[in-house]
Order: sequence, then structure tokens, then C-alpha cells
Amino acid sequence: MSTPTSILPASGRFASSLGPGVLLSLAAVYLIWSSTFLALRYMVSELPPLATTGARFLLAGAILYAVLRVRGIAGPSLRQWLLCGVSGSLMFFVGNGFVAIAAREVPSGITALSIGSVPLFLTAMEVGFGERPSKRQWAGMALGFLGVVCMGASTAGVSSASLWLLTLAPIGWASASLLVRRADLPAGLMAGAAQLLAGGASSLIAGLILGERFTALPSASALSAFVYLVVLGSLVAYSAALHLLRNAPAAVATSYAYVNPVLALALGTSLAGERLSPNTVLSGLLVISGVALLLLNQSESRT
Repeated sequence: MSTPTSILPASGRFASSLGPGVLLSLAAVYLIWSSTFLALRYMVSELPPLATTGARFLLAGAILYAVLRVRGIAGPSLRQWLLCGVSGSLMFFVGNGFVAIAAREVPSGITALSIGSVPLFLTAMEVGFGERPSKRQWAGMALGFLGVVCMGASTAGVSSASLWLLTLAPIGWASASLLVRRADLPAGLMAGAAQLLAGGASSLIAGLILGERFTALPSASALSAFVYLVVLGSLVAYSAALHLLRNAPAAVATSYAYVNPVLALALGTSLAGERLSPNTVLSGLLVISGVALLLLNQSESRT
């Protein structure tokens, strides 16, 4: 699938609005976040999924929080900690933790498509809060959810529990997004740091309650995947995404939602030998096309 022309800095009109910082951030979000699904698969092949995911986000959150506090940025109030606790748990425990469990038996490209469907669930939830979607948004949801249904046929041999987790994960992210839009959270990166800490803690505690333990020294590949996810996936790419939201047009800042699944599918196929069935291609086309319609519609409505 070719990259949508609306996000390419090829035309003079578009290129003039993108500085070097935006282009570097865009490259980081595309390449790093696309590869995190494959890195996650390597990590959970040897390490307990929830506990390791919790440790990953706790470590990333602690680093980010410490840096911000050293720079003199105030910490969250008690109310903000509570809000960050709920939203962070929805994002990083339900969203990422559930995907980590499913990643033990689901190909990385399919998990990327699952997370890529977050805008579909978010738009559907907004309808429940009285939003009136445009015709393009209705078409996007119809295409996207048809792709989600087709995705189930791409997971032959996968347990029903993993399929349910892959369905609940994007709902968790979408619910957190709704809460973040309406909540009084700390400004800038401090909100992200608090959410990482809260989500990491809830995921780690859940893993320990369920009996997950670190019983053996992991291989170099699993340990490298963990470090990669902490440093690049949780710190570098997250900061790059926030830079895009503040400095890039909306169509650019949100374009990773339909670009990353394409790259993740390519990485899983080329580097991990994951099978790319015709049904996976079809479901991917439907989900990505639906998400693109939603995000491009939102971008145009703001101009």
C-alpha cells in the first residue's frame, strides 16, 4: 500500500509547513512505533507479559518524571494523579498489557492492526456522547469495523481469550482518549510521565497477582527488546508524537495511526517470517482505509 499523498511533504505547500524537527519526529514515530510490535513479540516470548510491560512503563515513567522535576516542572496535584491513574491504566494496562498477552500467539502485524483501530472505537464512542459523524466518518467506521471483523478470520489457531484481549485493547485506548480530552491533566510531558507510572504500576501488580514471575535470565534478544521498548518506544517516540501534535498539521500528527500498521506488517513478514495471508491483506486495507477517512475528515474540519 502506498503512503497517502496527503501526508507526504512532496508539494511546496506541504513541505513549507514542515521543519526539520517535525520531519525527524515523523520518522521516529513511523519507524520506532511500527517496530515496537515486533520487539514486543520477542520480549514476551521469554518474559511474563504483564509484569514486563509494567516494568517497562514504570521505568520509562520514572525517567521522564525525574527529568521533568529536575527541570523545575511541577508535579501533578492529587486530583490529577487520580485522573492520570485511570487514563494511564486504560492506556498502558488495558491497551498495551492486553496486547502483550495476546502477542505470545498473535503475529505482530495483526496486533498492530488491532491498535490501529483505536480511532474507529473512539469515533463510535463519541457518537454515544452526542457527536454527529459526517458521511465520510460513517463510511470510515463501516470500512474499518468490517476490517476488524475480517481480522478475526486471519487468526486461525489463536485462542478466543487472545482475540478478546485484542478487541478490548483498542477500547481501552479509546476510553482513555475520551477521558484525557475532558480531564484537567498536567501540561505537556508531565501528564505522560504520570500516566506511564500509573499504567506501569497497575500492569505490574496485575501480573504479580496472576502469578507472573521473573524466573530465569532472558536471552540477549529478549533483553534487548525490553531496553528498546523502554528507551525508544516509550521515551523517544512518545516525545516525538507530542512534538508532532504541537507543531504539525493534524493530518501529519495523526498519520501514524494508518501508516504504522502497514510498516508493522512489512517488518513482521520480512524479519520474523510472519505469514501475510490474503485475508490479512484485506482486513488491513479495510482498517487502514477506514482510519484514514476518519483522521483526514477531522483534519479538514479544523481548517
